[in-house]
Amino acid sequence: MVRAGKPVDDTIAQLVPHLEVGDIIVDGGNSNYEDTNRRVHEMEAKGILFSGTGVSGGEEGALKGPSIMPGGAKGAWPYLKDIFQSIAAKVEDGSPCCDWVGNEGAGHYVKMVHNGHEYSCCQTIAEAYDIMKNVLHMSNDEMAEVFAEWNKGDLDSYLIEITAAILAKKDENGQHVVDYILDTAGQKGTGKWTGINALDLGVPVTLVTEAVFGRCLSSQKEDRVLASHILKGPHVEEFKGDKKKFLDDLRDAVYAAFLVSCAQCFVLMRTASNDFNWDLNYGGVALMWRGGCIIRSKYLKNIFEAFQANPKLPNLLFDEFFADKIAKCNPGWRRIVVQSAQTGVPTPTISSGLAYFDGLRRASGPANIIQAQRDYFGAHTYERTDKTKGEWFHTNWTGHGGSTASNAYVV
Repeated sequence: MVRAGKPVDDTIAQLVPHLEVGDIIVDGGNSNYEDTNRRVHEMEAKGILFSGTGVSGGEEGALKGPSIMPGGAKGAWPYLKDIFQSIAAKVEDGSPCCDWVGNEGAGHYVKMVHNGHEYSCCQTIAEAYDIMKNVLHMSNDEMAEVFAEWNKGDLDSYLIEITAAILAKKDENGQHVVDYILDTAGQKGTGKWTGINALDLGVPVTLVTEAVFGRCLSSQKEDRVLASHILKGPHVEEFKGDKKKFLDDLRDAVYAAFLVSCAQCFVLMRTASNDFNWDLNYGGVALMWRGGCIIRSKYLKNIFEAFQANPKLPNLLFDEFFADKIAKCNPGWRRIVVQSAQTGVPTPTISSGLAYFDGLRRASGPANIIQAQRDYFGAHTYERTDKTKGEWFHTNWTGHGGSTASNAYVV
């Protein structure tokens, strides 16, 4: 478990002279899956079995058992299985949060997406904290109580649990620690990799990318301090509504954002699995994430059940359980987005999750205008609703143009 990139290659170079054919190297760090693809084949040429294994759990996982996501050379799995599954976290029925993920960099890919979802959940929770603090003007102790209460219901999860503990923590002087932490968030790259890969594959993983950009904006501290004196927006007045109802709405907005982010991440993994011929087991992935890892949550059991019922499910939001939960969250979710816009408190993940949901549920959208624009300025052509799909057309929009069209292709 060494730092991703060159340190992994340097370590492998030091190990190889001491290894024999059939020996196994396990990279348990957060390597980029493309690097793992390469290393699997490089080691295979030397007769060495290479396993890129995602590991999640932090300090608690190290003590009590992490989630382990092994991939790479399939021949290594029979030797690693008992070791990994014995040290992995276990769920209620004793099942280990570890199973074979797939060939090449599949294990590190699944860990990458895990971390991407983690980014979006952290950002969503931060947005809820921001609203509680700056719209409802709640104290840290009051917020800690709310998060602790949320952790008893649908939002039961590791990140909600530790947020309650964080807000309640005081230092030796009796001051809340969170109030003295600089508001600039760090990152080590896995969320960014998830966003880049989503763009490459053409999959809208909007909450993860918004979470990455949220961390980027947080790091621009000097610009934000300057902007606070220049840029004007709404003034947050004293909240005069029903506080309990508002907090119920906020809980629903957070839960809906969590579910949408998870749905997007599983669509991304399905697309990658098809592109890379990995044959990922999506229910198995959900099972591996049910315990030990940072994103472990109550709803992962429902994801496992959804894919058990329909392994070819194209989007988790189409499953009855998730469609019903989202429907119940909808009114409160929308009220929170409206309230955040009116008060000037940014909610990039909560808002983009709602935009994705509304875009997904529409059979007809506004992209016909985009296609017309592309054809107007670049003769990029378009398909017609009254013609066979795959037929491309060009319009002489100005009356001065010609009939020559650009090649029709989609990246």
